[in-house]
Amino acid sequence: MKIQLFQIEIIEGEVEQNEGRIKALFEEKLEADTEIVVIPEMWNNGYDLQHLAGKADIDLTRSLPFIQSLATKHHVDIIAGSVSNKRDNNIYNTAFSVSKTGELLYQKDKIHLVPMLDEHQYLTGGDEVPEVFEINGIKASQIICYDLRFPELTRYPASQGAKIIFYVAQWTTKNVNHWRTLLKARAIENGVYVIACNSVGAVNNKNHVGNTYAGHSIVIDPNGNIVEEAGNQEAIITAEIDIQKVAEQQQNIPIFENLRPDVYKYAEYKLGRR
Repeated sequence: MKIQLFQIEIIEGEVEQNEGRIKALFEEKLEADTEIVVIPEMWNNGYDLQHLAGKADIDLTRSLPFIQSLATKHHVDIIAGSVSNKRDNNIYNTAFSVSKTGELLYQKDKIHLVPMLDEHQYLTGGDEVPEVFEINGIKASQIICYDLRFPELTRYPASQGAKIIFYVAQWTTKNVNHWRTLLKARAIENGVYVIACNSVGAVNNKNHVGNTYAGHSIVIDPNGNIVEEAGNQEAIITAEIDIQKVAEQQQNIPIFENLRPDVYKYAEYKLGRR
């Protein structure tokens, strides 16, 4: 199966400009026989947090039709990154995906808000774990940026049969080693494909002056091997994946058969001061 990742710079606060860039990439860079395209986190207006109230989409009424039009025109499934999205008087970071026929396959909000960016001052965190959906006949799930740091969020859909976990992000250069290491770990510890699309360009957050978005969008197989990886500039990754490798890896190392939830008792965790 052929997958493309569009690693681009997202212009903060410029919704129309970002839409135009994404539309042009589908027109100019989409390769024949590509079955899934992945775009980054917050592609509609980036991390222009202080102005989200006036720039955020409203219940996906703009972003969803835009992505649906690209999916149906180009007959390709789209892991549609995420967008700032106003709903019920709150603003969420909402991930979604659309089929080649325009069907909304998945929609979830980012759960964990980044304290280093003061996201809690502008965004509301979601309260539903990533779930499994089917895309191009394959079970998958989709996770946003900082949620990568919480392994339970990947383990759940993987334990429910997801063969691919898609990550969409605006991850910074300061912690690019975390990005690459955590993504490889998620692939290895679950025996699944990890496909992660990041952005590039300057970070304009007051807490990250001088930092940049790291790029390094990446495709990792179930054994932790890198299939394709971008650098730190705008790039299009094209990767061929063999989904049968998931079953082979999980048979060789039967992680899910060996789980002991009776011992872990996640629901009983009491997090006090450490």
